[in-house]
Amino acid sequence: MGQVMSGVTAKDLSIAFGATLTGVQLFTPADPIGKSLLLLKQLRGHKKNLTCNSEINSGIDEYNKLHKAKDAKTRNANYKKLVNSYYDLATLFYEWGWGQSFHFAYRWCFESFDESIRRHEFQLASKLHLTGDPSQKIIDVGCGIGGPMRNICRFTGCDVTGLTLNPYQVQRGNELTDASDTVNGKCRSIQGDFMEMPFKDNEFDAAYAIEATCHAPDRVGVYSEIYRVLQPGAVFACYEWCMTDAYDKENADHNRIKKQIEEGDGLPDICHTSVCLDALKESGFEVLHQRDMADAFIGKGGKPWMLPLLPSWNPLSQRFQFNWLGFRLTNGMIRLLEFLWLAPKGTFKTQQMLQLGGFGCGDGGTAKIFTPMYLMVARVPTTKEKVIKDQ
Repeated sequence: MGQVMSGVTAKDLSIAFGATLTGVQLFTPADPIGKSLLLLKQLRGHKKNLTCNSEINSGIDEYNKLHKAKDAKTRNANYKKLVNSYYDLATLFYEWGWGQSFHFAYRWCFESFDESIRRHEFQLASKLHLTGDPSQKIIDVGCGIGGPMRNICRFTGCDVTGLTLNPYQVQRGNELTDASDTVNGKCRSIQGDFMEMPFKDNEFDAAYAIEATCHAPDRVGVYSEIYRVLQPGAVFACYEWCMTDAYDKENADHNRIKKQIEEGDGLPDICHTSVCLDALKESGFEVLHQRDMADAFIGKGGKPWMLPLLPSWNPLSQRFQFNWLGFRLTNGMIRLLEFLWLAPKGTFKTQQMLQLGGFGCGDGGTAKIFTPMYLMVARVPTTKEKVIKDQ
């Protein structure tokens, strides 16, 4: 496991996950027992390389320090360190409790959680105007550990390259890809900054981003880079995290929710939907379609995207931790494990950070002031002109 900016390694964090297995791991969206056993197997593979527990505490302190800056410009200036610190702390928690695809999806009445995640990805891939030629190349901008990349590779049959800033995510993503017998070497994860992609001009036939470019310090900057690496006529489709028209910047409760989402999810700032749409146009794209998919009709028995983050009294649901009793029990258990040195110092603060984002997203979705799935589909003009960004 490579050491990253905050001084935290994923192996350090695995101590915390194993120690809190009887507590936090019960509260997952689906299959808590199976995921617990899978995690234990993964931990045994890393056991020989575990290092000092204190690095988890220093990592979460570094992350919190970055977010103390009230000015979004200050946070944007440190976006690399902010995002890397966040995913050092959060990646294994996400995989442990959510799966290999780090994004939301609404659910039809007949869908399981995993089915809804795949369908959400396939819906986006269907917007890319692919021809069915298996030689076509797609770029996944902000790929995480590659869950969507592998699913979309299987769905389209195309070659998919995933780009992520975080070194651990690259390693974990390629481990999972190598272990898959269904992608046949047609996808891989590489490390890089989506503000300065390590690709040639016109290298890809299509691009997509799923809840990833929200980490960018400048939307025009990231969209311009995507534009640069796409061929003329290629399509870019994305789900963006945005504030909606219902958000009132003068409303203190709305601002509290916005700040919770930013702090709990490693975001420098959250833009309004109009900012993202205007940035896409300014970057040179022709907008084909835009819609907030959080407003999609889900039918009788359907479930909204934020349901996993809303309180429940079911103790075998991840939602249990969002009621007052589950919140106290979960955090009390982790505090006890830290006190007994069964969990490293910093585990509790990391859990608090992730819970904060969960509360913010749940409240923001309920109030309809926030969406994690603002869909934008755009095309590079066939008479493509080079975009020159301000240095």
